[in-house]
Amino acid sequence: MMSPTADEVTGALRAAGCVFAEDEARLLIAAAASPAQLTAMIGQRAGGTPLEHVLGWAEFCGLRIAVDPGVFVPRRRTEFLVGQAAARAAGPGRDGAGRPVIVDLCCGSGALGVALAAALGGADLHAADVDPAAVACARRNVVPAGGQVHAGDLFAALPADLRGRVDILVVNVPYVPSGEIALLPAEAREHEPQVALDGGPDGLDVLRRVAGEAAAWLAPGGRLLTETSERQAAAAARIVAGGGLAARVVSDEEWGATVVVGRRVVTGRG
Repeated sequence: MMSPTADEVTGALRAAGCVFAEDEARLLIAAAASPAQLTAMIGQRAGGTPLEHVLGWAEFCGLRIAVDPGVFVPRRRTEFLVGQAAARAAGPGRDGAGRPVIVDLCCGSGALGVALAAALGGADLHAADVDPAAVACARRNVVPAGGQVHAGDLFAALPADLRGRVDILVVNVPYVPSGEIALLPAEAREHEPQVALDGGPDGLDVLRRVAGEAAAWLAPGGRLLTETSERQAAAAARIVAGGGLAARVVSDEEWGATVVVGRRVVTGRG
């Protein structure tokens, strides 16, 4: 069996509506171990499977992150959140080895926590998700980075000894309003878990739960960072502030990203 040429792969992807057909063709050709596998991969991608699920990995913050089928694909815009978190990582909650304590909730593949730990040159890293497929995938990324992955619903998944010690809490909560799930691209609707997309009637239900408990888990001066949409930002910031954190919104037009940052402020200290 002869392997399809680069032009043939590009043509097939372009015909299927892939905007970056030439770039994707190069990645598929490099990943395929045989002509038969390449043909199968082309068929998957042309049929609407996300490129990252076809390849088995996503590039994120310059790292290759394993992404299994059925697991949320880390978005490139979320690299902005990682950069904001890295800039705010200093704090008194560091572990006994002097490393920052990082928690990645709703972790999916674990991309955020792994990328942040890499940017900081190491961390006491913990990641958690309620979806078993995400937990299994995250372990492939987080454990080699020296971290731990926990299964469970938000903070209930975490070891109790992390309470009051977390320097950076990154939470890429689902924030798509339930009524807008049907408007998402088919790649997301059909290949990513709804639990990673659906944020409830206004898209902020999971954030409300996170903000209600975050202050108890953060070290003094610790930060919560979560991605949201531009139109939800003001409401999201109010929710974070309602949890007892000093909240602000940061955004970047180039990334097309909006992040709410909440800081645990300790008053009354001499």
